[in-house]
Amino acid sequence: MGFEDKADQLKGKAKEAAGEVTDNESLENEGKADQLKGGVREKLEDAGDAVKDKFNEVAGKVQDRVDGEK
Repeated sequence: MGFEDKADQLKGKAKEAAGEVTDNESLENEGKADQLKGGVREKLEDAGDAVKDKFNEVAGKVQDRVDGEK
């Protein structure tokens, strides 16, 4: 998880709580949006890592097969 992702989530929680306490629906919604943004970026980063890992696994198997044919 990236630092910015976690920071957005924490900032969002603080905004949401401040909005609830002050009865400021706009601030509360802004906090929820910040949390969502951080969460989405985190999931995209995780998905990208999974794709890289799978690619490296397949590339290694292909290279092993090529090396075995020599």
